[in-house]
Amino acid sequence: MKKYLSFFRIRFINGLQYRAAAAAGVATQFTWGFMEILLFRAFYQSGSRDFPMTFPALVSYIWLQQAFLALFMTWFWESELFDSITTGNVAYELCRPVRLYHMWFVRGLAVRLSKAVLRCFPVLFFSLLMPKPFRLILPASLSTTLLFFLSMALGTLVVVAFGMLVYMSVFYTISSQGIKLMVTSLSEFLSGAVIPLPFLPDGIRQAVELLPFASMQNVPFRIYSGDLAGGAMIKSLCLQVFWLAVLVLAGSFLESKALKRVIIQGG
Repeated sequence: MKKYLSFFRIRFINGLQYRAAAAAGVATQFTWGFMEILLFRAFYQSGSRDFPMTFPALVSYIWLQQAFLALFMTWFWESELFDSITTGNVAYELCRPVRLYHMWFVRGLAVRLSKAVLRCFPVLFFSLLMPKPFRLILPASLSTTLLFFLSMALGTLVVVAFGMLVYMSVFYTISSQGIKLMVTSLSEFLSGAVIPLPFLPDGIRQAVELLPFASMQNVPFRIYSGDLAGGAMIKSLCLQVFWLAVLVLAGSFLESKALKRVIIQGG
């Protein structure tokens, strides 16, 4: 465990060095979030139908989405890991006295956390200063806040575990491009990154909420805003734990199978 904590600390500190990129990201995410809120505001003001989320809840969802983008962006991939598999440089990783899956899992978690630490606080700060109804609302209670942080941790681990499943699948392919394109397009929509899942039609929404993608950003952001509470919240938290276990076991299984048959050419 100590060696993985050391590796986590190294990758985390390394990620904190990219402050200029983080500043540009903060400006981009704040602008994008405000534009998205204005777009939804136009729909809400039309009064043409009843919406599945209150506007304050939706505003909070979008601000949290932008603040913690680094934790939940399923389109973020570490090209070094894909390249190490396709070029055979993964052989150097296999020489280390650590398990490949655990080392890459810790690496992915550290990279995401370092990016989020640099970007989340400015976005949260300015979103709290926005005038109503464009302001980030605070959680309704202390218990909601604690459950939000619990769900955030579980959701982040689900994202990293899902990414590990994709990395390990590249051992069985020639190129990673097809997998990345397919997985990114699918996961972005089904995780609520494009539009919050409550806006999906009934029937489709219930099915999507059972998938692992819904256990990423959808659950913690809706818990924070109060859109997800009671029995539905407990069910969603249990699904997060379930999918985390399934994805970790599936990724570990793929790793063990791949390393038994991997062949490194060259020398």
